[in-house]
Amino acid sequence: MTQLELCFLLLVLFQFKHFLADFPLQVNYMIFHKTSAGWDFFVPLLLHSLVHSSFTLIITLIFAPQVWWLFLLDAGIHFTMDRAKSSPKYLGRYNDITKGPFWWCLGFDQMIHHLTDIFSIWIILQAVY
Repeated sequence: MTQLELCFLLLVLFQFKHFLADFPLQVNYMIFHKTSAGWDFFVPLLLHSLVHSSFTLIITLIFAPQVWWLFLLDAGIHFTMDRAKSSPKYLGRYNDITKGPFWWCLGFDQMIHHLTDIFSIWIILQAVY
């Protein structure tokens, strides 16, 4: 497989990973408890981040096992960004879906997740080639 072919394959895999982990596999417990102002957010948000990072771990173990640690980076960034987005103290205070700031925060969140995946792909490609 050429570097370009592997890059394209990884882009597709990470897009599927992101969709599955952020939508179908994010159950109500994760969605509705990660917005808590207290520490009740911790376990549901950790579980959500671990779903994301588990997919990252599987992908890295298949293509470049030497960069297995990317799953830790993915979990940490995902946890931090989602907490900032959902916490009523931070970006979660913009929770009116009829106003621009809600959508800007959601878009920023998605951009950070995609940039994390793109960085992971770059690291995997560096490890393989």
